[in-house]
Amino acid sequence: MKTSSTQFVLAARVLHWLIALLILTMLFIGVGMVASVSERHEWLISIHKPLGISILILAIIRLIVRLRNPPPPLPADLPPIQKLAAHASHWLLYFLMLVIPLVGWAMLSAGGYPVMLGHSLRLPPIFPVNAAAFAILRHTHAWLAMLLFLTFLAHLGAALYHGLIRRDGVLWSMIGNRTR
Repeated sequence: MKTSSTQFVLAARVLHWLIALLILTMLFIGVGMVASVSERHEWLISIHKPLGISILILAIIRLIVRLRNPPPPLPADLPPIQKLAAHASHWLLYFLMLVIPLVGWAMLSAGGYPVMLGHSLRLPPIFPVNAAAFAILRHTHAWLAMLLFLTFLAHLGAALYHGLIRRDGVLWSMIGNRTR
């Protein structure tokens, strides 16, 4: 797959929007889990775990696609600080998409909880049972999720800035073909 000079390859675009939808869903489920002590809590957890692993797998695939198919260049007239912010925020998003599920998995392992992906598929623990580590990893997971949400909002804001104010094609490079 080769990228044109103005848009991301199809695989990158599909993965981008799929992962964005899953992350938004995951963030709302996460907030619902910590805000609920009702019977919904277990149901939300049963969705949260496989969704987290799905995001991890898709993020790995997305990173491979990006490394094999570099993104289109940013506009030449974009100020250097904005270019730096764009590159840094993208790599921060990749980092968080990979690390948050792993921290969650390690947290559950440290708590002695199984990581079930459905009724019969159980992932092996990746961290020894340790109550202190569980507490630290739980807070780390929550703080990283908040950082992901803030980074997601900044990314969305930048996309809207490029699409509605600058109208420089950056937003369209991820949406797809646009007749000009």
